[in-house]
Amino acid sequence: MAEITLGQYYPENSIIHKLDPRVKLFGTLIFIIAIFSTNNIIGLLAIVMFLAIIIKISKVPFAKIIKGIKGILFLLVFTIVLNILFTPGTPIITFWIIKITKEGLITGGFLTFRLTFLVLSTSVLTLTTTPNDLSDGLEKSFAFLNKIHFPVHEMAMMMSLALRFIPTLVEETEKIKKAQMARGADFETGGLMQRVKSLIPLLVPLFVSSIRRALDLAMAMEARCYHGGNRTKLKPLVYKKKDKISYLVLVGFLCVILGAGFVTNNLVMFKFLSIKAS
Repeated sequence: MAEITLGQYYPENSIIHKLDPRVKLFGTLIFIIAIFSTNNIIGLLAIVMFLAIIIKISKVPFAKIIKGIKGILFLLVFTIVLNILFTPGTPIITFWIIKITKEGLITGGFLTFRLTFLVLSTSVLTLTTTPNDLSDGLEKSFAFLNKIHFPVHEMAMMMSLALRFIPTLVEETEKIKKAQMARGADFETGGLMQRVKSLIPLLVPLFVSSIRRALDLAMAMEARCYHGGNRTKLKPLVYKKKDKISYLVLVGFLCVILGAGFVTNNLVMFKFLSIKAS
């Protein structure tokens, strides 16, 4: 859990940090669409190059961003193993009941790539955007839902608070774990059921501490007369020239990804028809 970067903010004086949070939210959405719509090598290379440029411009250490991958490493390995072993197709290696197929390798590779870059893109978003800016950006982006009486402000506040307290929750978990280990608790040895049972001394105080912190936060917000609704902003969001240019760059990036997919699909179809005709 100490490797989780989601919700952490890395202060730096970069162009990415100074962008309007609505631009960064839109950019993350565009990047996710690009990740899950790419099925060719050209699109993959474009995604890797684009994210590398963003990380370089943001001045956030790559080691800080890559830490988020360690938290889902087990999920990545589990996903690729399932796809390799249980995807039907042309067998490459066959051993007893184990059959590794070409299609399984391709599917597992693409899925691992997508999960990895999904985590990296969201890490860049939270590392370059403060919780307050993220809340303001979400509220402003979905302001049109106020017309149907959807509580946009409250939802944005809840999401920003949840992101804000992820690092705090991780830190609290580490403190409780060390305190329990000092009292003789063992979290590392034993079978699966024994390890699950050993988590009870960790989860119970963590749950109590989280409830207590939530109540303290609610009382602090009430003491400051917070009631949600239409509140004024100390720093209202206003688009600048660099934000508009960023929108154009993001749309151009998406067009490149979709265009690469269209060209690749047409080439594959043309090759298939040529082979069939011959």
